[in-house]
Amino acid sequence: MLVPRHKTPDLTLPLVGGGRFTLSAERWARGTLVCFYRGWHSPSCASYLADLERLTPAFSERGIGTVAVSADGADRAAAMAEKVAAAELRVAYGLPLAEARAWGLYISAARGRTPLGVEEPALFPEPGLFLVDADRTLHYASVQNMPFARPAFAEFLAALDDPAERASEARGEHTGRV
Repeated sequence: MLVPRHKTPDLTLPLVGGGRFTLSAERWARGTLVCFYRGWHSPSCASYLADLERLTPAFSERGIGTVAVSADGADRAAAMAEKVAAAELRVAYGLPLAEARAWGLYISAARGRTPLGVEEPALFPEPGLFLVDADRTLHYASVQNMPFARPAFAEFLAALDDPAERASEARGEHTGRV
């Protein structure tokens, strides 16, 4: 289990369009928003990532980088990037399932074709959203076992702008006896 104010696992993955994303090499003043998504087969992920693409400049203005990450291969990741018109949002792919599990993501097994007729991968991670501070410590985490009811990016931005929220440290770090 990831613990707030402790280091997250590193991520090094290829990016759609070339290059690599390496979490430990990020240099954003306030950190990086890492959005794990189910994959190209998920219509819920497409609309969620389209919203993140639209708001990526607003995150950037606040000193936060964004990246969308899936276990998809290069072709499916490129199809998703095209589908959401990713121009600002970086799209990383090829996430090993063992790394997905290290981030605390749920893993699902395929159930055939989606309502849009796209075959699901044999295994894939469910969504997760993490704000990783510039020192690679966990600031915020939200993990889902379903494709719906995800954190709204506009609300996330509003919280970042709230002076009280900006001054607060990450919560949930207690790992001792209860």
